[in-house]
Amino acid sequence: MNEPSTTTHFGYRDVPVAEKQKLVGRVFTSVAARYDLMNDLMSFGVHRIWKRWFTATSGVRHGDAVLDLAGGTGDIAALLLPLVGERGSVVIGDINAAMLHIGRDRLLDRGCVRNLSYAQLNAEALPFPDASFDAVTIAFGLRNVTDKDVALREMHRVLRPGGRVLILEFSAVQSQILKPLYDFHSFRVLPRLGAMIAGDAESYQYLAESIRKHPDQATLKAMMETAGFARVDVRNLSAGIVAIHRGYKI
Repeated sequence: MNEPSTTTHFGYRDVPVAEKQKLVGRVFTSVAARYDLMNDLMSFGVHRIWKRWFTATSGVRHGDAVLDLAGGTGDIAALLLPLVGERGSVVIGDINAAMLHIGRDRLLDRGCVRNLSYAQLNAEALPFPDASFDAVTIAFGLRNVTDKDVALREMHRVLRPGGRVLILEFSAVQSQILKPLYDFHSFRVLPRLGAMIAGDAESYQYLAESIRKHPDQATLKAMMETAGFARVDVRNLSAGIVAIHRGYKI
């Protein structure tokens, strides 16, 4: 029987499993104040299109209860609220307090209060009963989770039968022409932007490395099926720079 690994990856570094959560927390606490601006600069604003497509094709309906994991600065929740309507609800969950505070303040400024709540939580141990939600969403957060298999099982547990999980995440670029340009942007441009705009090149170096360590489309699909999800499908956006994975609890 294989012994559980005592190390995991933090970007390209191997670190003790117990330390990764703390290291990821430092990254997002460092970048929280400039997170949205950096997203716009890094993706040339395309991340907003990805997020709109993600929510528009989510199948979330009026009256649904949705858990938005790694909810960060509230972008996904703001797009989900009109879909769930007055009878639905959205819970923003994030492990990082700084990100949650910024998200809450931004949404309050936009008048988003009703049917919206916040929870500081770990995706590997969700503090909700079984079958609590009609949908679980996570956008650009799964790659930062230490044990993705445990987190996927937790997402499956808190879904009601017929509910769906929706994952928007960076993935493996499918175009061989685009790949070297994407690598140059990730490893040469992003850390410099991070240094200039956020005063933190190291965190953006980690973020670029974490994308490369994240499971590719087929691997994540298989992980979701192992966690119990059925009818798992994958849709690539922007030639696979990001992908949407969807699975159902039956």
